[in-house]
Amino acid sequence: MRISVFGLGYVGCVSAACLAGMGHEVIGVDVNQVKVDLVNDGKAPVVEERIGELIAEVVRTGALRATGDVREAIMDSEVSLVCVGTPSEPNGSLCTTYLERVTEEIGAALAEGARQGSRHTVVFRSTMLPGTCLNLLVPILEKHVGGLAGVDIGVAVNPEFLREGTSVRDFFDPPKTVIGELDPASGDAVLALYDGLPGEVFRVPVPTAEAIKYADNAFHGLKIGFANELGAVCQALGVDSHQVMDVFLADRKLNISPAYLRPGFAFGGSCLPKDLRSLVHAAQRADVSVPILAHVLTSNSDHLQRAVDLVERTGRRRVGLFGLSFKPGTDDLRESPLVELAERLFGKGYDIKIYDANVSLSRLLGANREYIESRLPHLAQLLADSVDEVLEHAEVCLVGTRDPAVLSALPHGEGPMIVDLIRLPDAETRRTEPGYMGLAW
Repeated sequence: MRISVFGLGYVGCVSAACLAGMGHEVIGVDVNQVKVDLVNDGKAPVVEERIGELIAEVVRTGALRATGDVREAIMDSEVSLVCVGTPSEPNGSLCTTYLERVTEEIGAALAEGARQGSRHTVVFRSTMLPGTCLNLLVPILEKHVGGLAGVDIGVAVNPEFLREGTSVRDFFDPPKTVIGELDPASGDAVLALYDGLPGEVFRVPVPTAEAIKYADNAFHGLKIGFANELGAVCQALGVDSHQVMDVFLADRKLNISPAYLRPGFAFGGSCLPKDLRSLVHAAQRADVSVPILAHVLTSNSDHLQRAVDLVERTGRRRVGLFGLSFKPGTDDLRESPLVELAERLFGKGYDIKIYDANVSLSRLLGANREYIESRLPHLAQLLADSVDEVLEHAEVCLVGTRDPAVLSALPHGEGPMIVDLIRLPDAETRRTEPGYMGLAW
């Protein structure tokens, strides 16, 4: 394919060189003439493993050249990759100035009739927040071209997952390929760029592709911060942190796995909250600052409050709650987030009915009974004997259980509003219904 790559920084330079190395005909575009001249001389404008040799080779064979002329690049390509920077503004917001400028230039070049007889596809590879492409860049393109994106112009978002230092290696052996497509033809054009590369391909809506890059980077930062804080605590307590993490990383069932990584409701139970408190307390006694660990419970409480806010937003007072124990299939109520949710709503004067097939006041014993008597002393009057009793009472139903008897009884359309805390199996269908609100989205 004939490809133009806008921006010859790390991402653009590596993308251009690697695509040329795969046999595509590539034109690099940059406003910096020094970078353009370096590429045309067969030299890399960035320092990166293998990039120097690769650029020298693909320039020598004629597979890669560079220019500062946008119209020339558009005229000689069928797909444009936009790889310009999106730095932070002083207030932390995303700077889209370079994205907007290059989009205007591409649109103007297309409007001049630089491409005749075939649809040009613009692929945004720059990191940008969800909504940037559809709400900001697509209107700019359509305004300058005088046509419709997805019809007259192809548009896609194709985030990169390249690590500086190993970016060439990562390009040819990607962890995944993500294509946010405005329409299938746009996605097909992007897919053709990477034909023959390994790894799973995900074709998703444009905003999803934009968000995935942020999910990756936020989690990478969180992992590093977590490991460093835990290391600092271990050092203060005289423990070898690398031995601890070696064992931690060996657990592929819970730790290094998809476990606990699905959006849903708050956590609770007899272990996680108390152990976090204990660890943070130990760090404080040792004068070790652990802001990530110290704020995990605060974050959890804020997430629980979001469920309360959803109920308040409905303006209705009769509430049904399905689920009470902290984990399905048990009657353990200790530090259950559903108990906390019921307590907050009860305290605000809501008329509540609760159903949990595993929870019966007459069967609660020991610490479990003491806990519920201290947190929800009026539980007996709140518990319902059946799903139907809750549905008949409630104007709003909070679903915190996957009990088949509950899921099969939940009405569609008319009936109580549904606040989904678990992402119901039919959530995709319910999402279009006015009475459905999903906390797990």
